[in-house]
Amino acid sequence: MAPGPPPSPPYRGMGGEFEGRAGESFSPGPPLKSISTLSSIRLGTRGSALALAQARWVAAQISGRYPDQRVELVIIKTTGDQLHDIPLAQVGGKGLFIKEIEEALLAGEVDLAVHSLKDMPALIPPGLMLGAVPQREDWRDALISERYASLAQIPAGGRLGTGSLRRRAQLLHLRPDLEVVGLRGNVDTRLKKMAALGLDGLILAAAGLNRLGLTQVKRTVLPETEMLPAVGQGALGLEVRNEDWRLRELIDFLEHPPTRVAVTAERAFLARLEGGCVVPVAAHGRVEGDSLLLTALISDGDGRRLLRDSLKGCCADAPSMGGHLADRLLDRGGREILAELYGRTL
Repeated sequence: MAPGPPPSPPYRGMGGEFEGRAGESFSPGPPLKSISTLSSIRLGTRGSALALAQARWVAAQISGRYPDQRVELVIIKTTGDQLHDIPLAQVGGKGLFIKEIEEALLAGEVDLAVHSLKDMPALIPPGLMLGAVPQREDWRDALISERYASLAQIPAGGRLGTGSLRRRAQLLHLRPDLEVVGLRGNVDTRLKKMAALGLDGLILAAAGLNRLGLTQVKRTVLPETEMLPAVGQGALGLEVRNEDWRLRELIDFLEHPPTRVAVTAERAFLARLEGGCVVPVAAHGRVEGDSLLLTALISDGDGRRLLRDSLKGCCADAPSMGGHLADRLLDRGGREILAELYGRTL
């Protein structure tokens, strides 16, 4: 039997410049034995290196908090994992990376699912909920290149790889003189394709690189003025059954309220647009004390028409802020852009 992937290093959430936090590394707190543990927690996850790194991190936090609690990883192959070279926009979007895991959760085959929150559609199936949203990692995108340290340095005609319509639209909006090459696959696969195709660079999520411990990969993180992230980027979603109140209580220590507030607003924006990875939309929430600043955009596929706006409000209004900002962008021309992409009026 071939050996499995090596243990992944722990990762830590980023500091206050991203989420209004004080900058401390995340700690699950001291071990507890007083709470009633479960006989076993079956943790459902995809089998990619990044998914396993995330799932093992969650398992380690639970075991560190509750030394007597047994956690078992259950690897589930999703439809998205089987469609390696087809653009996600053509086969139904990122929900394909969690569909089978959610089905296993509803069927009682697993107890807890760990997802990259950006892979989760805005609507969660009845009977399931986000039991905890841990502290967010770096939410930014990163330029991976051996030749250039910024997008501005890449000469006209340069070739960049990404499988994301959101990244493609923003790249071409900034640099219509570049060629964007569609790439799919895990991080390692994309890095190999970059070399094989002679690309000038890739755009990848900084969080994935951090969680995989790929510190040797040369990168330049991109500011949100150049590349606004996907909804939920850098955050994890711990999905459970509504009725499993004991498990919800057990994982509550992993909840990070500022991250929950930010992604709630982002996901409300996505829900109003009925979006996924089939349309170029982006959003990022930044928590500062009791305030939330939400920035979002809607674009056509080539970045020729890109609409961007921000809204500031109270954290308590996060669920409604996403919808309000979406309506503002729709009224400014986003409705026409999405009607062309969806083939129907929103």
